[in-house]
Amino acid sequence: MHLLFVADPLEQFAIYKDTTFAMMREAQRRGHRLAACEPRHLHWQRGARVSAPVRDITLTGRTEGPWFEAEAPAERALADFDAVLMRKDPPFDSEYFYATHLLEQAEREGARVFNRPRALRDHPEKLAIMEFPQFIGPTLVTRSAEDIRRFHAEHGDVILKPLDGMGGAGIFRVGPDGMNLGSIIETLNQHGRSSVMAQKFLPEIAQGDKRVLIIGGKPVPFCLARIPQGNEVRGNLAAGGLGVAQPLSQRDREMAEALGPLLQERGLLLAGVDVIGNCITEINVTSPTCFQEIHDQAGCDVAALFIDALTTAMSE
Repeated sequence: MHLLFVADPLEQFAIYKDTTFAMMREAQRRGHRLAACEPRHLHWQRGARVSAPVRDITLTGRTEGPWFEAEAPAERALADFDAVLMRKDPPFDSEYFYATHLLEQAEREGARVFNRPRALRDHPEKLAIMEFPQFIGPTLVTRSAEDIRRFHAEHGDVILKPLDGMGGAGIFRVGPDGMNLGSIIETLNQHGRSSVMAQKFLPEIAQGDKRVLIIGGKPVPFCLARIPQGNEVRGNLAAGGLGVAQPLSQRDREMAEALGPLLQERGLLLAGVDVIGNCITEINVTSPTCFQEIHDQAGCDVAALFIDALTTAMSE
């Protein structure tokens, strides 16, 4: 297969941990051809197909120095590739949104895109949990400062976060004393202009914010528990959390098996479900990570599972 990765600039990859790199490495190992472009390169004109200046690349296998070699960019239609993998990191801003529309047009022209563009739009990572109330803790989504205050008064210890954050950015914990609640609401809510998610604080975060991966509708048998360090409340690796691979608990597997077939049916080949204790807190679909950490620590080759699932999906 000839695979096109729509991703952030390759030159910025931290290959020792990057999941997209792990996908590329496994695909090349199996003899598939690789190409890459960025979302900003996508374009469409009436009478033509969605195209981009695309670089064919070959991984060098080096851990130091250039990790890939690239041919000169060449204009190509996305529909001419066997599969297009959308791996642009959040935030899910206006440009990401527009890119999904261009990718959906490419689908109409015959491209096979994973994850499907419509599914990316329909599953915002914070809000997707609303569909599964049986698996989540007390949660509120609102633009009302008074709603947030009432939620805090009811639950005492809460987490507040923006709907468009990533990597733990903009997450606040407000304890029973309500210290700085007003200031935090103003920062996140912007006087009613921005929606905020409030969730009851789950003390099980001390054991980690678990990333449970679902590939091809099936849970990967190991997750990565991202454990907060020091006085930090956030377990995100980008916020300094310690990642520890561990087998799925019975509850983790139960929730993943309930969500998996539904997400797959909607065109989500890969999803990353965040779990604290027994509760789902987010469903990540844009560019879920943690492949390499799980493989390095537990020996579970997640990239191989992904390419297996991609191959199966391409044959259907």
